[in-house]
Amino acid sequence: MMEDSESGTPALTTRAAGLFGKVQVHYQTLLDRSTPHTGFRWGVTGFSLLLFMLRIVLVQGWYIICYALGIYLLNLFLAFLTPKIDPEMAEELEEAEAANESGPGLLPVKNDDEFRPFIRRLPEFKFWLNSTKAVLLSFVCSFFAFLDIPVYWPILLFYWIFLFIITMRRQIEHMIKFRYVPFVNFGKQRYNSGR
Repeated sequence: MMEDSESGTPALTTRAAGLFGKVQVHYQTLLDRSTPHTGFRWGVTGFSLLLFMLRIVLVQGWYIICYALGIYLLNLFLAFLTPKIDPEMAEELEEAEAANESGPGLLPVKNDDEFRPFIRRLPEFKFWLNSTKAVLLSFVCSFFAFLDIPVYWPILLFYWIFLFIITMRRQIEHMIKFRYVPFVNFGKQRYNSGR
């Protein structure tokens, strides 16, 4: 095997590391270019999810993978709806720190508190990226027969719907209790470009 004269490492390993580095740079460039195109990104993810669901329905299998994907997407959605610092914990955190500044990510808990923007626990871009990766991984897993575990799918569907209703009810109660709406930015002005 040939060795690199300067470092003493095999030249093949060095070339593989260089190729892997180039692939990483191209992948990050694609992600950076896709950042402002929110609608298009979510459209591609939705289309991928639709293709996956169509495959599940047509081949009548891989319900466990579909259920795991549903649970994972529900978990991501809840993290997307939750503030970075929970208002219930904020009061305890303020007392423990005994500092004047409460820091970013806290929601106002009293009427005399100043406006603080809603900062999510899981930002939209990471939510999209993790969702897309999960859908694509689930789609790939649906091509392996050993992952097709026989199960009575209506029970999984009922349990997922039940879990969704319970967790969303709790999340909505939390939103009402601490008066925050994660989908609307009341304090942020939007300007239209005149061009």
